[in-house]
Amino acid sequence: MKIALVTDAWAPQTSGVVTTMTRMAEMLGARGHTVEVFHPGLFWTAPCPTYPDIRLALFCGRRLARLLDEFQPDAIHLPTEGPLGLAGARYCRKRRYPYTTTYTTKWPEYIRIRFGIPLRVTYWFLRRFHSGAAHVSVSTNSLEETLRARGFERIVRWGRGVDSNLFRPRDKSAISAPRPVYVYMGRVSVEKNIEAFLSLGLPGTKMVIGDGPALEELQHKYPDVRFLGKKKGEDLAAHLEAGDVFVFPSLTDTFGIVMIEAMACGLPVAAFPVEGPKDVVIQGETGWLDEDLKTAVSKALTMSPQRCREFALQCSWERSVEQFEAMLVPIAPRDGRVS
Repeated sequence: MKIALVTDAWAPQTSGVVTTMTRMAEMLGARGHTVEVFHPGLFWTAPCPTYPDIRLALFCGRRLARLLDEFQPDAIHLPTEGPLGLAGARYCRKRRYPYTTTYTTKWPEYIRIRFGIPLRVTYWFLRRFHSGAAHVSVSTNSLEETLRARGFERIVRWGRGVDSNLFRPRDKSAISAPRPVYVYMGRVSVEKNIEAFLSLGLPGTKMVIGDGPALEELQHKYPDVRFLGKKKGEDLAAHLEAGDVFVFPSLTDTFGIVMIEAMACGLPVAAFPVEGPKDVVIQGETGWLDEDLKTAVSKALTMSPQRCREFALQCSWERSVEQFEAMLVPIAPRDGRVS
């Protein structure tokens, strides 16, 4: 099958969406499919407001249509709701092709935090975008319940995985600092609620792995925190594993692959009891969820690293790609060609 992935999130960005779609493209290819990724790097771009390191495709509709026509996909998936996702949906509607989408980011909550726009406005926009999809995939039970309550339909489940060979227990030698070491890994930005972690009075060392628009401000505001910046591959995994507990302060993530990656390294998770953590963390076994984040951190430190690793090993990319394949809806044969 020829599969088109039309995504606004792609390398060099670092995010759960990029990690997931990169892994899907690789594994689908290994399973005999021909995969083409249509990403911002193929178009004129401009920096995203408040996120200059994220580039958004400009005037992409005609070029995307031409590229898709040349590729002649048998299935089209739209994992994002940005300019390319919108252009991909228009393309499919015009040609009456079925397509699938993924709800990966709680944009209404993000946009309300940054710009004060009411949830009902952005949820209306997103509901309209996803309404044309044959399937709308989500990663967790709680997100499915939220979207159904908001009027979304044709929702299916698509889970996530972890590279357990890369993210694994090591000897914690990557960090020399007073312990316990509390780790945050992800985008350094206001909607991640990172200051809920940085402002905690905790013994030991707080560490942040990642980059983002709030990095410079937070470095000045919290000089005692170790900001390591963006890391990749073995270097990233080694520094993550060197921590003692993973702190996930976000209130708006729909899943949080980083939590599974941390557990694969043997780190229990401390988080708020909200969507994402509620579906990933086993309370009292792989971490602790609490409205008081400091309490969650203290409780998480008592959890078994081995149990965290065991749980993470159940989250395989092999199962994820099987679910993704099953979700796709083939386009009817064109011009006598059999899909």
